[in-house]
Parts: sequence; C-alpha cells; structure tokens
Amino acid sequence: MSFTLSAHLSPPPSDREAIADAIFRCVCGLDTADNELFRSAFTADAVFDLNGKLLHGIDEISTGCYDNVSKLDTTHMTSNVRTTFSPDGRSAKTTAHGLAHHYPAGKGLAMENNGNTQRLVVGSLYSIDLVKVESDATSGQEPLWKVKVWRLKSIWTQGDWSVMGALPRRDLHEPNKDSSA
Repeated sequence: MSFTLSAHLSPPPSDREAIADAIFRCVCGLDTADNELFRSAFTADAVFDLNGKLLHGIDEISTGCYDNVSKLDTTHMTSNVRTTFSPDGRSAKTTAHGLAHHYPAGKGLAMENNGNTQRLVVGSLYSIDLVKVESDATSGQEPLWKVKVWRLKSIWTQGDWSVMGALPRRDLHEPNKDSSA
C-alpha cells in the first residue's frame, strides 16, 4: 500500500494550496522514505537552514537531511501555513509551524515499552521562500511550487537528540539566535 501521491495533484490545486503542498511533499517524503517526493519540493539550488547549519543544493539537502531522517520512524505535522505572494505571482514567502516525532527505525510502535523508548519530539517554526517552476512543455503537467530557501528554527525539544544521528541540533545552552538568512 502506497502512502504517497505524485508530486502533481489532480485536479490542479490553487497557488495557495500548491505552496502548502510543497511543504507537505517534503515532510511526507521524509515520513514515507520517498526520495523522489522529497526532492520534488526543492529547486536544484535550494538552501535548507537547519538551526543555522546551511545545506546548499538538493544533493546536499538530500544527503544531510533526507538520508538521516528517512531511515527513522517519523511523523511530521505542519500547521498555521501563511503565505504572501510577490506582485507577479511567481514567488512567495510562507511561514508555518512544524511538530515532528522521531523514533529509531522499527521502534515507533514501542513507545509503551516502560516509557523508555528513545525518541525526539521537536516543535519548529518554518520560514520558506518558494518559486513557481514551469514543467517541461512536453510533460503536460501543471507548474510546481518549489522551495528556494527553507529556514527551520527549533523552538523546543523533548527527548534524545542522538536519535537524529548527524543532523544539527540547536544548542540549548546558548540564547536563541535569529537565523534570518
């Protein structure tokens, strides 16, 4: 049973819905280990700012984020999506909230094991710049909104950061630094 859909939805969504879908393609790609769906959310030259650690280009984003997170048992929920469009309608700025649960692979359903299951829950704020990318004229597909810059700022965490492997954590002993890249 497949839990993901194509990057192109039918019928085509409105621009506002398509922008939210770009976020959903990223997080659903992580949760279902669907690299093609994950990559469809980003431009080739995208930048992903994970708590101040910059990943440049889709290959580095995939290696530095997807390769670590997609191996885990995860669920990422996104809410409070708000979008402002550029005057020409070809780019947009979006903010959203994220709540993500991370468990070691195969351990997501073991939470009730004396309450000692290793996990990390993270509440984050997202600030995302997106662009509308035209599809190849021969494909017959609608344009896709894609992430140009995604800034993720973890606001709170509960659990064990070692679940995340090599992903950058936010130093909880330093004051919050605003990463306005």
